[in-house]
Amino acid sequence: MKERIGKLKGKLIVSCQALPGEPLHSPYIMGRMALAAKLGGAAGIRANTAPDITEIKTMVDLPVIGIVKRNYPDSVVHITPTMTELAELAQARPDIIALEATGDLRPGGVGLEAFYRQVRDTYPSIPLMADCSTVEEAVRADELGFDFIGTTMVGYTVQSRGDCIEKDDFRILRTILERVGHPVIAEGNINTPEKARRVIDLGAFCVVVGSAITRPHLITKSFAGALERVGT
Repeated sequence: MKERIGKLKGKLIVSCQALPGEPLHSPYIMGRMALAAKLGGAAGIRANTAPDITEIKTMVDLPVIGIVKRNYPDSVVHITPTMTELAELAQARPDIIALEATGDLRPGGVGLEAFYRQVRDTYPSIPLMADCSTVEEAVRADELGFDFIGTTMVGYTVQSRGDCIEKDDFRILRTILERVGHPVIAEGNINTPEKARRVIDLGAFCVVVGSAITRPHLITKSFAGALERVGT
């Protein structure tokens, strides 16, 4: 497992996700999306839900970071928020499981530290990635013992509002790299090849790119919006 994950170093992970209500929402389509990503040179896949992961693994033999996005009425945490999602992912057997590691309480008022201990006790052999939104969250996740620290949530939480991963030449990423000991996975709004190259040069273990590659309705929207601005 360590050798397999080690092959991600310096490489591109493509996030193959489509949410309910989006045109490509289907395990079948995500499996083919993952194959297309592999043909393009991706070294790994990030995927949402056990059915998508299971299908993807029939199409490509690449390391998979697995998550389950699910909303609960009593919490803003939605990336692998409870042990229910962990159990679903464990059945699909991704190489790494990512979970939201922000300062927000999980469903039922559970804090990150208690949840982390429960996950480790139940699934001691599964590598874990912390999806963080601030430097402080990344440091805390590193201290808890997450195997990988991710910048996934930068700009998507109240505590990181106004931030973005590429701000001031990836200042947040550079600070995290200086302050944590575990490998850092750069993720979140890395939408050009140049940005992907830059985060690796700065010292990120690997880089995850999603919407800029695998969500055509958002890619189309950016082009259409640019043309609308020209016409005004």
